[in-house]
Amino acid sequence: MSGKKRPLAERMPGVDPERSKARQLASRAWFELRASRLRAVRAVRDLRSPPPRGRRGALKEMRPLVVSRTPLWTVEPGPERRLEAGKVHNLRIAARRLDDLSFGPGEVFSFWRHVGRPSRWAGYALGREVREGCLVPSVGGGLCQLSNALYDAALQAGFEIVERHAHSVVVPGSLAERGRDATVFWSYVDLRFRAPAGFGLRVKLDATHLEVALLAPGAPLVKGGATGGDVDAVVERTGPTGSCASCARTSCVSNAPSLARPIGRTAYLLDGVSPEIDAWVSAERGRGDVLHVPLDGARWGRARYAWTTEGFGAVTQAWPLAIRRAAESRRLASQGAARQRAQLASDERLAAWMAARLGPEDLHLVVHQHLLPFLWRAGALGGRTFDVVMKRLPLRALQARLDAAARRHPESPTLADFRAPPRLADDEEAALRAARRVITPHAELASLFGPRAVKLPWRLPRGAARRRAMPDGDAVVFLGPVVGREGCYDLRAAMRDVDRPLVVAGHDLEGGFDWQRVVRAFADPISDAALIVAPSWIGANPRPLLRALGRGVPVIASRACGLGALPGVTEIDAGDVAALQSSISSLSSPRSERPASARTSSGERP
Repeated sequence: MSGKKRPLAERMPGVDPERSKARQLASRAWFELRASRLRAVRAVRDLRSPPPRGRRGALKEMRPLVVSRTPLWTVEPGPERRLEAGKVHNLRIAARRLDDLSFGPGEVFSFWRHVGRPSRWAGYALGREVREGCLVPSVGGGLCQLSNALYDAALQAGFEIVERHAHSVVVPGSLAERGRDATVFWSYVDLRFRAPAGFGLRVKLDATHLEVALLAPGAPLVKGGATGGDVDAVVERTGPTGSCASCARTSCVSNAPSLARPIGRTAYLLDGVSPEIDAWVSAERGRGDVLHVPLDGARWGRARYAWTTEGFGAVTQAWPLAIRRAAESRRLASQGAARQRAQLASDERLAAWMAARLGPEDLHLVVHQHLLPFLWRAGALGGRTFDVVMKRLPLRALQARLDAAARRHPESPTLADFRAPPRLADDEEAALRAARRVITPHAELASLFGPRAVKLPWRLPRGAARRRAMPDGDAVVFLGPVVGREGCYDLRAAMRDVDRPLVVAGHDLEGGFDWQRVVRAFADPISDAALIVAPSWIGANPRPLLRALGRGVPVIASRACGLGALPGVTEIDAGDVAALQSSISSLSSPRSERPASARTSSGERP
């Protein structure tokens, strides 16, 4: 492994191209034969003394010893970009297999023991591999960036290096330029190290960097980097002299001019449709972009999934998951912990299905919020930029509001019946911090993310003539459902001193909720309303509220509903009974008795 090694065509000038290809093929076959023998030798050795497998879930008590952080993208967009995108894709898969592993005192970490064979069957793509002085396309290529980072971190932490092999050439921008590299080649060229104390691995990709951290339960180990075992000497190196993506040497069997095609598209990972997001997606998507949805609702007549699919390069459907979700929804109760757990499990399955269909060319993602924590945990967002489509508060903030509501109304059987696992909230929070943009029509959500928020306008349906079931038209309508999170307890308290009819148009999910007054319901509650109330703690379904506004009915809504400054909307804070009562009294009074401010908030001129 010493000395410079020029490309084969340079070592054999004047050779006929066809004979040169034959020699190259023969050389490659001989190389594979030798590699197979060495793999067999390695397999026998590992059978006699197999390296241990790391354990997961034991890093809580550990803290970082050292962190190695290296850039993912080292070339400008051009012929090399496709292979570099493949490299990032391969790192994404391998990082998922190494992250969260821990090892006991003296246990040897083996790179290949945990990463496994890099094959297409395992999801790996064409990346870059250094061979005979050239950067050639290879399935699983680029994993050396990860082995380099692990070796660099192990040296800094003072771990014993059991096995390490240096690269024969240097890829510009890599740790090999500083002699802190470790090449790997399945399965006989491995990286192995150990520590006298237990240690753990944290391996993550963000949009631009690979980060490898070594963790330990105690004080940091003494720096120094002891070495032992099978360690190659550092050899003379030179940078690669060519790349198969841009090389014009057609006599080489690895020449691949097709790799020079431009790469980069956006993948939309979406679930239920809304008019605002559908319009934004239609304006944003490019012709080569892809859409992943549970079902093509426009094709199959399912309004819930009726996204505009025209103009996408491809549309994929997870229809078995959509059918399973519908069946589970019909079987479960409309409220309760079991339904919430089933919904989270359904979201996780859908996220996994979509993640499995992402390729190296998907450099940017647009993701629905409820899929976000599962994609983050799976590592599918690493090495990519992404936008988040939001329709509710982040989990931690949402559950804090439910906790506040439960303290206010401890008699409610629903306000504290379920909380998502803390790890899910942590993953969502981390992913939202990394998101490029947040896309939402929700006013309160947009205010949480400052300049990263893309605030979309609400789309009101066209108005329709209202049928008046009550001559005086002074009904206060609560669209429901009747459940604690929608503010039914606050509305009951606010209506005690309001002499107006109350119309409730939703199912009672609270379980025999007593309004302590006469309640009426109508087939079309919006037509019978003087005003609509939505005092939700965490946000109500906006579509009925927007329909009411489109038909000229004023709406009193908590800020959690996100309607903002739409004409006809009066906003209050969730749980503010006094403000709710005052707004109801003002807006439900005869027109001549309303204060000018109330008439203005309802979209009327004073």
